[in-house]
Amino acid sequence: MTSPPRHLVLWVPDWPVRAALGTAPGDDPVAVMQANLVVACSASARAQGVRRGQRRRVAQTRSPGLRILPADPQQEQRVFVPVLRLLEELVPGVQPLRPGLVALRARGAARYYGGEEQAAMHLIDALAAHGHPGARAGVADGLFTAEQAARLADPVLVVPQGGSREFLAPLPVQALGDEQITALMTKLGVRTLADLAALEVAHVRDRLGERGVRLHDLAAGADSRPLTPQKPEPQLAREIVFDSPLAQAEQVAFAVRQTADAVIGGLTELAQVCTEVRIDLTDDDGVVSSRAWMHPTSFEASDLVDRVRWQLEGMAAQFAATERVGAGILEVRITPTRVDDSAHHQPGLFGQGPEQRLHHAVSRVQAMLGHRGVVTPQVTGGRRLAERQLFQPWGDKTPHERDAALPWPGSLPPPHPSEVFAPPLPARVTAADGTAPTVDERGTLSAPPARIDDVPVLSWAGPWPLRERTWDAAHARIAQRFQIVDESQRAWLALWEDGAWWFEGRYR
Repeated sequence: MTSPPRHLVLWVPDWPVRAALGTAPGDDPVAVMQANLVVACSASARAQGVRRGQRRRVAQTRSPGLRILPADPQQEQRVFVPVLRLLEELVPGVQPLRPGLVALRARGAARYYGGEEQAAMHLIDALAAHGHPGARAGVADGLFTAEQAARLADPVLVVPQGGSREFLAPLPVQALGDEQITALMTKLGVRTLADLAALEVAHVRDRLGERGVRLHDLAAGADSRPLTPQKPEPQLAREIVFDSPLAQAEQVAFAVRQTADAVIGGLTELAQVCTEVRIDLTDDDGVVSSRAWMHPTSFEASDLVDRVRWQLEGMAAQFAATERVGAGILEVRITPTRVDDSAHHQPGLFGQGPEQRLHHAVSRVQAMLGHRGVVTPQVTGGRRLAERQLFQPWGDKTPHERDAALPWPGSLPPPHPSEVFAPPLPARVTAADGTAPTVDERGTLSAPPARIDDVPVLSWAGPWPLRERTWDAAHARIAQRFQIVDESQRAWLALWEDGAWWFEGRYR
């Protein structure tokens, strides 16, 4: 049997903990939890008895000072991307197995750095120099054996060629990572990889099928999995650095035209278009203004220039509000953050539809009037009607922090008033004796409303309490809502707040 090719596996221990902390774990015990179970923990936590798979209560019993962090797989992947880019600069053909674990063919790296151990040490030192100390490396025949070597390394373990079976022999069958089959093997008395490798392949296939045969091959050191190197991501971002700071928005906008053309040109070569972009503006004080911009269809070079200009205008307004002296711009970086296949954005064979024509017309108007020159109404979350209406600049992404789909206790159920007063208008509500009705702290109305703005009341309903931030005495707001219909068939949404009556909206 031909032995598998030599592989080098790099392992950064406790990667979920590192990703959650943003740095290498220190001496304090830390554990990452998912579904109330420990999925990763720091070395100091393991020293106190914390283990993967433990329930939260057991882990906290073992380590009373344990710091609990929630698992975030997307964050782990995101933080690992710079590590991949660093390794790709040092050696070609890096394949990420999962966040914190990568593999590559050992032959090329060993030739370049003068040996397998030297190559592994060079990569470990590079990771340590970039804030990822404690990495380990294993070199062996096949991915599985190299990964097991990396987990036992200190910091590098090289398994001689042809020695995989002897190296794997004492390891427990749990190293195979198949809980269902390894549990059955343990019951059958197969506790180590040597025990499994000693079984006849035909017997394993009869009892466990092809899945068991695959595990048998791994235990025998015959890992035939091919290594598929990750294709490096195309560099879509472009930047321009000015020799001297530019203070005028028009100067910066004119200077970034070629940069915007380069961004769109790079996407065109890949048959892609950009639908969301991040623009970073760095001034001569080192302050970076970063903002994400979204496009209803796809960006063109002129659209990117407009976004740079609008972002500069927003910075100028912010400086004026804070009385800070505006600084000149030294660097502009444009990074496409969301791209799509250009085939999805091609114009129709017989011209453009009404939506495309509308978009181009509105975009031209917005380019002339400015970022907030054209707005679209959006319904957001909130308890008061004025909070729920948002006028969003054309093409901007709707903010998610006020999601209308979330529950908002105290918000008005439909049907809603067709006219909303922002801010609420003063109202004259009187009882039959001519005095203004009041509502006490328990929500009790002193007298029924008889007239509203000197018009007799036909019917009314309420009150419905509206309480906000009651835990904060300085910012608490307590109000009572009423629906009132007068004899002129006008329906009002009235509000009693701070000892006065207000119109919040009107039904039409």
